[in-house]
Amino acid sequence: MTTQQLVPSVPLAVAASFLPEQWQADVEKKLAPGENVLTSVEVDLDAKLRFTKGILVVTSRRLLARAPGETAWRDWPYRAGLALRHHDHAGVGHLELVDADGLLGAWRFTLGQNLQAIRVVDAFTDQVESHVSGRAAGAPEQHACPSCKAPLDADQEECVICTKVLHTPPSTWTLLRLWRFARPYKGQLLLGFLLMLASTGAHLIPPYLTMPLMDNVLIPYQNGHQIDNSLVYKYMGGLFASAILAWALGWGRTYVLALVSERMGADMRSETYEHLLRLSLEFFGGKRTGDLMSRIGSGSDRICVFLSLHLLDFLSDVLMIIMTGAILFSINAKLALITLVPLPFIAWMIHVVRDRLRTGFEKIDRVWGEVTNVLADTIPGIRVVKAFAQEQREAARFREANKHNLAVNDKLNRVWSLFSPTVSLLTELGLLIIWCFGIWQVSHSEITVGVLSAFIAYSGRFYVRLDSMSRIVSVTQKSASAAKRIFDILDHVSSVPDPVNPARIDKVEGSIELREVGFRYGNRAVNRGISLKIRAGEMVGLVGHSGSGKSTLVNLICRFYDVAEGAILLDGRDIRSFAVADYRRHIGLVLQEPFLFFGTIAENIAYGKPDATREQIIAAARAAHAHEFILRLPQGYDSMVGERGQGLSGGERQRISIARALLIDPPILILDEATSSVDSETEKEIQKALDNLVQGRTTIAIAHRLSTLHRADRLVVLDRGVVVEEGSHDELMAREGAYHRLYEAQARNVDQDPDDGNA
Repeated sequence: MTTQQLVPSVPLAVAASFLPEQWQADVEKKLAPGENVLTSVEVDLDAKLRFTKGILVVTSRRLLARAPGETAWRDWPYRAGLALRHHDHAGVGHLELVDADGLLGAWRFTLGQNLQAIRVVDAFTDQVESHVSGRAAGAPEQHACPSCKAPLDADQEECVICTKVLHTPPSTWTLLRLWRFARPYKGQLLLGFLLMLASTGAHLIPPYLTMPLMDNVLIPYQNGHQIDNSLVYKYMGGLFASAILAWALGWGRTYVLALVSERMGADMRSETYEHLLRLSLEFFGGKRTGDLMSRIGSGSDRICVFLSLHLLDFLSDVLMIIMTGAILFSINAKLALITLVPLPFIAWMIHVVRDRLRTGFEKIDRVWGEVTNVLADTIPGIRVVKAFAQEQREAARFREANKHNLAVNDKLNRVWSLFSPTVSLLTELGLLIIWCFGIWQVSHSEITVGVLSAFIAYSGRFYVRLDSMSRIVSVTQKSASAAKRIFDILDHVSSVPDPVNPARIDKVEGSIELREVGFRYGNRAVNRGISLKIRAGEMVGLVGHSGSGKSTLVNLICRFYDVAEGAILLDGRDIRSFAVADYRRHIGLVLQEPFLFFGTIAENIAYGKPDATREQIIAAARAAHAHEFILRLPQGYDSMVGERGQGLSGGERQRISIARALLIDPPILILDEATSSVDSETEKEIQKALDNLVQGRTTIAIAHRLSTLHRADRLVVLDRGVVVEEGSHDELMAREGAYHRLYEAQARNVDQDPDDGNA
C-alpha cells in the first residue's frame, strides 16, 4: 500500500500519522489536491539557537517548510540538483537545502530530533531521484509505526525508534542459566538432593502408620476389644522416630542447600560486578546508577532467596506430590483418580497467570530501578539540592517514582490476589470430593475407615503441596526477571575489547600518533579525519571551543572508547593490540573534577599503586604541593576523606589527584582541564605541582585558560571535531586564525573583569 493509497482525498489522515498534532491543521491548508505528506521533522532552534518551533515536511511533490519563529511558509518543488544536507556539531543538528547556485535554506534543531531528521533527508532524496528519473510522483510504499506513528518503508518490519525502548519479557528458562554459578557446587547440590529425597520420604511415614493404628487398635477398641499395648508402642514409636528423622534430614537439607545458594549469590554478585568494571564507558553512559545498583544488589538477593528457600520448597513439593501420588494409587486407584480432579484446572490457571506475572514483575523491577535512581541522584548531590533549596522538588520526584512503583504493584496484585485463593478453593473442593467418594466406598465395604483416614491425610498433604507449588509461580517470575536483568549485564560485550592475543608492553617511550581518527556518538560525528604526531616527552596543548572534540580525543587516547575510523598508535603499535588494563597502567590522568574515594588521604594517593610505601606516598604528595595542607589535617595522611572528598576544598582534591598520578610515574600524562575550577591562588599551587608532574613525560593537556599552556611545546586547535591549526603560541598568534580569536576573546574578558580568575 503506497502513501498515496493511504489517503488520496483526506490529507489530514496522512498528517495524523506523519505530523505532530499541532501542525496538522496548518499543513492541511498548504497541501494541493492529491498531494500527500510522507514524513516531517520539527526544527526547534532558530538562527540564534533559541528554542522555538518550526517544521520541515516532505510531501509527494515538494519540500514544505516554516522556519522557527516565523509565520510564512516556503516550498521547493523537486528538481535536479536539489539536495538536503545533514550534519551535527556540539549538540546542534543542521539541515541545509542547496542547489548548484548555493544555499537555499538552513534549519537547526536539538539532537533529540536527529533520527527523524535523517528520515527526512532519506525521504527527500528518494523523491528528488524519483522525479528526476521520471518515475511516478508518488512516494515509495510506506506505512506508519502503530506505536510512535513514524513512517516505515515497505520492507521495514521494525521501527528503529520503538525497538530501542522495547523490553523483552523474561522467560522462566532464564533461571536455567544460573547453572553456570551452581556448577562448582554440584557435589553439595547432589548431597542436598539426596537429603531432600530422604526427608520427603520420612514425612510420608506417619500417614501410612495411621491405617493400622485405626484398623488394628482404635476401631477394635471402639467395638469392645482390648487394646494391644505392644501395637500401640510399635506405632507410637514409629511416629516418633519418623518425626525425629524428618527433622534431622530436613535440617541437613536446608543447611546444605542454603550454604550453596548463598555462595552462588556471592559468586553471581562478584562476577557481575567484575564484568561491569570491564565494560566501556559507552555502556555506563546509557545506564542509571540506581538501576545498576538495584540489579546487582536487590536482584541478586532475590535470586539467592529463591534458590535457598523457594526452589528448595518447590523441589520438595514436587517430590512429595510424586511420592504421595504413588502411595495413593497403591492404596486405592479409584480414590487416587478422584484426587487428581482439580489438577487440570489448577494447571490451566497457572498457564494463564504466568504470562501476566512474567511481564508484570519485569516491569516492577524497572520501576523499582526508577526509585533507586532518585536516591542515587539525590544523596550524592545533596549539597546542590540544599544550595538551591530543592528539597521539596526532590521529595516530590521521589513520591512520584514511589507512586508509580505502587501503581504497578497494585495492578499485578489484582491478578495474584485472585489466583491464590482460587487455587485454595479448588484444593478444598478436591478434599470434599474425596470425603464424599470415600464415605460411599466405606458404606459399600470397599475400603476401611483406616484406609480412608490415611487417604485423607495423604490427600491433605498432596493438596497443601499443590497449593504451595502454585504459589511458586510468583517468586519464580520475580527471580526470572531479576536473572534476566543480571544476564543483560553479563551478556553485554564491551565496545573496547581486549585482543585475543595481546601484545606485550615492555617499555613505553611515549610517542603517540593519530592516523585519520574519526569518532561518533550514535548519529553525532564528534571527531573527523584527525592526524597528529606527538613525540615522546613532548607537551601538547589541545584548545578549542566547548564541543570541539578535545575531551573525546583524550578519551580515545586513553581507550575509554575505540575509534570509529583510523587508528591510534603508541610507539608505532596500534593501541588496540594491547590488553586494555596493561595499556592504561602507563597513563596518568588528572581530571577537571577529581574524584576521591571514601577512605584516608594515603589510600587515595596510593589508589593506582596500592602497595606503595608511606615514604613513596609522602614523596608524591610533596611533589604535588599537597604535603603541607595534609599535615594540617587532624590525622595527617590517615585523615578520612568524606564521600567524593567533600571534606576538602577543590584545590586540595586536585593536588591529591596530582599526587595520585605522580605516584604511578606514568610515561604518558593526560591533563583534562586540571585548573579550570579553582581560583588564581590555588591555580598557582596546582601549576607548581603540574610543573613537577610533566617533567620527562609525554603530556597532553586540555585547558580553557590558554595562559596555563605556557609550557606546551605545541598547541593543537580543534574546531567542530577537526584540527584547524597547529604550532607554537607565537606562530599561531602570527597567523591571526582560530587560536588568535580564542586568545583575544579571553584577553578581552580578563580586561573587563581583571579579578576573575576563570577568565
